[in-house]
Amino acid sequence: MATQAQELAERLRTFNEEVIALVKEVPEANWRKRCEGEQWPVGVVARHIGVGHYGSIELVKMMIAGTPVPDLSEAQIIEFGNAHAAKHADCTKEEVLSILGTKGRKLVDYVGGLSDAELETSAHIDGFGGNISVKRLLKTIILRSAGEHVASMRKASQDHF
Repeated sequence: MATQAQELAERLRTFNEEVIALVKEVPEANWRKRCEGEQWPVGVVARHIGVGHYGSIELVKMMIAGTPVPDLSEAQIIEFGNAHAAKHADCTKEEVLSILGTKGRKLVDYVGGLSDAELETSAHIDGFGGNISVKRLLKTIILRSAGEHVASMRKASQDHF
């Protein structure tokens, strides 16, 4: 019987495979097309998922260790995303695929090794509405928020007008 952590890790693995497949399918002509919601190029949004969203593993590690986590506001999270987008506006598809592959594997391996009790560990983060569990944080940041980015990338990369 799989644990909740193993089941979540499998969902994250599947999600990462979908992101990688989408990145591979994006025509070069659309790599720098702006995504409507983010106002960032398709490639930058994909890089943001790999670095920003998958980087949430560091918050998870802090939560599980009982280390105080940064109490980030929604405005700060948006500011970090915009700064990342500006800095990496010229990212390449190869670079992004490498990031998604490496960071995605690390995320999946780490989450798959957690106990169900560790998934329920919580901390207070304003930008996520207050107290949030590890499991909910991962689902919110990766499956929901990054999932919205994927939908935005898909739309921008398929629009040909």
